[in-house]
Amino acid sequence: MPVFAPLPVAFVRGEGAWLTDTNGKKYLDALAGVAVCNLGHAHPAVTRALCDQAGKLLHVSNWYEIPEQAQLAERLCKLASMDNVFFCNSGAEANEAAIKLARLYGHKKDILHPSIIVMEGSFHGRTLATLSATGNRKIQAGFEPLVAGFYRVPYNDLEAVRTVAEHNKDIVAVLVEPITGEGGVQIPDAGYLQGLRQICDERGWLLMFDEIQTGMGRTGKWFAWQHENVRPDVMTLAKGLGNGVPIGACLAQGAAAKVFSPGNHGSTFSGNPLVCRVALAVLDVLETEKLDRRSAMLGERLLAGFRHALAGVAGVKEIRGRGLMLAIELDRPCKELLKLALDSGLLINVTADNVVRLLPPLILSDAEADEIVTRLAPAIRTFLSKAAA
Repeated sequence: MPVFAPLPVAFVRGEGAWLTDTNGKKYLDALAGVAVCNLGHAHPAVTRALCDQAGKLLHVSNWYEIPEQAQLAERLCKLASMDNVFFCNSGAEANEAAIKLARLYGHKKDILHPSIIVMEGSFHGRTLATLSATGNRKIQAGFEPLVAGFYRVPYNDLEAVRTVAEHNKDIVAVLVEPITGEGGVQIPDAGYLQGLRQICDERGWLLMFDEIQTGMGRTGKWFAWQHENVRPDVMTLAKGLGNGVPIGACLAQGAAAKVFSPGNHGSTFSGNPLVCRVALAVLDVLETEKLDRRSAMLGERLLAGFRHALAGVAGVKEIRGRGLMLAIELDRPCKELLKLALDSGLLINVTADNVVRLLPPLILSDAEADEIVTRLAPAIRTFLSKAAA
């Protein structure tokens, strides 16, 4: 079905931050499968875990205990200071679990129609519920009727949250990205997450962070909420957790961890031995090599490099980022840059129409970080000069 419009290139192998196409041309990957391949391509630890576990046991179903799942749950909960976790197969499914958890939480408090505050410009997935929670009208169009039960407010606006709270008594949770991904890598003001935490505590709501893109060391911390030390009640993960193997997770703590009971939720493939074994290998590498700290340092290097290379260039509105989640915002739509970068042997992404988004792997070398600047800055200059002409 024609739901994708792929660029005219196909890859046959990868190593580290590099991909090779069917013609033998090499490309520097500054997208990492959209923040998935945090350890790059063909990482030996991931390869060993995949091959070893595939030769032992792939799947048994959750009718039985799965030791690898229990080990992964314990590791993740310790890292995130959470109490328990539901494993699934994608970020959308993780957010679906969070939405269901919030609704059940509300019903247990005798709220007939429990609702969730979500943000404009957000992205939470493409299932009907997560699509309805998403703040992007373009991807919702044509799929009405949307799922009810969401109040939408501007991102980074605490007063808007308070206003909605004053006029609606059926709210049970706030669902928010600590830094928006598809919305253009928008970083909220300092104190925003803390303000949401305070509002939720005052009203008995759940604070739910979508860390699907920001988690697993991407922003320079294991989880983006750690920049402000604002622990959520519910947190969703996916993408970088499996380095390309499909796995998602919905973690909870406190009252939120006591909501689900047997039969409330489930999944056929979730948390099977293969995906959990790979995720454990990913955690091992992230911890051993301290890639969260490495991400922070590389991010500063890239920001400095782009700010120098694009200083004074008309059409560049802002260069921002946290860790290896970076954005170069232009004053015009720039999808054309995808092909220009590809021609330069570089993989990037454009989101929110006019934002170049960079999500390179966390195993990037200093030289590879500099090479991203060297290849992309001239492409941006060329694009802007053509547009001006």
